[in-house]
Amino acid sequence: MATNPPNPPSTPVYRRLARRLQERVDAGTYPAGTRLPSEPELSAEFGVNRLTVRQAVAELERAAVVEIRRGVGTFVRPPAVRVSIAVDPRSQRIDLGSVYGALPNEERTDGEFVVAAPPVTGSAQDAEAARRLGRTPAELSRVDSVIRLGGRARAVCSYWVPFGPLPAALVRPGRPGNLVPDLARAAGVELEYDWRAFGAVGADLADAELLGVPPGTALLVREGVSCTPDGAPALYVRRRIDGSSARFVLHFRDR
Repeated sequence: MATNPPNPPSTPVYRRLARRLQERVDAGTYPAGTRLPSEPELSAEFGVNRLTVRQAVAELERAAVVEIRRGVGTFVRPPAVRVSIAVDPRSQRIDLGSVYGALPNEERTDGEFVVAAPPVTGSAQDAEAARRLGRTPAELSRVDSVIRLGGRARAVCSYWVPFGPLPAALVRPGRPGNLVPDLARAAGVELEYDWRAFGAVGADLADAELLGVPPGTALLVREGVSCTPDGAPALYVRRRIDGSSARFVLHFRDR
């Protein structure tokens, strides 16, 4: 159970109330799925006005502790389910795609699905892909996808490759597959990892819609280049992953 730090005297009343309610959630007084007491009930119990209660509940909603269902009530959210994506830095030289390592056998009904194959127009992301691949934007093709795990979208992926046009059957919206090996086959090459980097961004409107999260939600970014065995850059990928539901695990010993 998390322990909240004491409230300094300058802490606003609504935030102090939010912490009191958070403590009840942490202690199991309000289990997951429980409906919180109404605004009038909380106002009477804590001796504050209803505006303060409303602000406190909004604070908890921003922290993903509760879900406000308009016209129904406020309910405690279940703990976030985090999918572990295992990466063995010694053995995964061949780029098999993140879906391969992320999906346990029982979840093979989920997977990666094509969203669109937008034109490469010279946007900031297109320009970055061209720089990473040592090409001009006009030489690149792009395809976007979502990865679904556990029945919901967990990641949005964008791939750029220095060839095209991409086969229509490969980029058909809704098509299931694993795009890294699919793109490698289309190009007639084998892909190996060159480098991968990790960062974070806030979800823009397009990613927020695809992932079903509010705009601005923290997303993990995993980006990098894959190359042919002779070292020629052949694919740039940029994955945006719901940070509340996934983590990457590196294993440094034989398992």
